[in-house]
Amino acid sequence: MSETPSTFARPLAETTGEVMHFAQREWRVRRPRAFVLVIEGEVGHEAKEPNDYLHDTLLLPEWREAFYQLVDATGLVVCLNVHTQHPSYRDVRGRSSKGRLSQGEYYHHDGCTGPVKPRFVEIRCPIQPQTRGVATGVAPHRDVVQAMAQVLSTELAASPSLAGLDLSMAAISQMNVEALDHLQGLITRIVRKKLNAEGARSYFRQVDAAAHAYFEPWALGESRFIANANSGVTMQHRRAYQSPHTGGVAHGHLVKRWPNEELLLPGQVVDPALMAALCSEEAEEDSDSARAEACYLGPH
Repeated sequence: MSETPSTFARPLAETTGEVMHFAQREWRVRRPRAFVLVIEGEVGHEAKEPNDYLHDTLLLPEWREAFYQLVDATGLVVCLNVHTQHPSYRDVRGRSSKGRLSQGEYYHHDGCTGPVKPRFVEIRCPIQPQTRGVATGVAPHRDVVQAMAQVLSTELAASPSLAGLDLSMAAISQMNVEALDHLQGLITRIVRKKLNAEGARSYFRQVDAAAHAYFEPWALGESRFIANANSGVTMQHRRAYQSPHTGGVAHGHLVKRWPNEELLLPGQVVDPALMAALCSEEAEEDSDSARAEACYLGPH
C-alpha cells in the first residue's frame, strides 16, 4: 500500500532506528536530543552532492503538512546537506556588539509582540565560502525558563521583582504558557540590568547547559525547523556565543523564513498584515526601541 500524507498524523511512529519512512522514501536520521530529529539525507544517496531534497520532496504540497506535523511533534527538525536557491529566504537581522547583547541573544519566540506568532521558524546556513562560528541555542520553552531560574545567582534571585515567587522546578513545571512568559521576562530584565554584556553571555551559557539546549555547530547547507507556536512542542532559540565576544571575527551568514505563513499551498494567500508585523519586529532588532524590548524582555 502506498503511503499518503494522512499516514503521518503521528509522524514519529514512522521512525525506526536510524531510518525514517516519509514521503514514500527512506531517510537517514539520528536523534541527538529527545526534541531533535536530524535528517542527514535520503538512504542510498549519502555520497551524492548536496541537493534540494527539502523543496523537491519534503515540502512538496502533498507532503508539506505531514512534514509540518513532524516539526510540531518533535520541536526541532534539522535537515543537513541541502543546497537550495529558493527565493523565499531572507537574511537574519541583528548584530551583536562587544558592549551589549543583541536582543537575539536572549531566548525568545519569533513574533513576540503580535497576537499571532508563526507556527515555526526555519533558520538556514547557506552553502557559502565562510563557515558559521556562532551557535544557535534551541531548547523547549519550559526547560529554558526552568534553567534560567536554576542558574540564577542568589543575589539576582533576591531581586524585588521576584519577591514572593516560587522559582522551584516543581512550581515552574506547573505553570501555563502565560506564567512562563511572565517569569522569563522578569528574569531576563534582571539579567540585562544587573550584569554586563559578558556576564550576561556567561549566564546564558549556563542556561544552555542546564536546559540541555541543542547548539551543534552550523553545517553549510543546514536548515533548522524550530517549533515556535504550535499544538506540539514549543521551542525557543537564541544566538549563542560560546566564548567571550570580542568582535572582528568573520562568520558565515544565516537566512530565515516562516514556512507555514510564507511557503503557501495552491489557493492560499499570504496575510500581508501578519507578514508586515513580523518583518517590522525583525527590523527593530538593531534598535533599543520599546517595541524590541517588549518582544525580547517582556511576555512573549
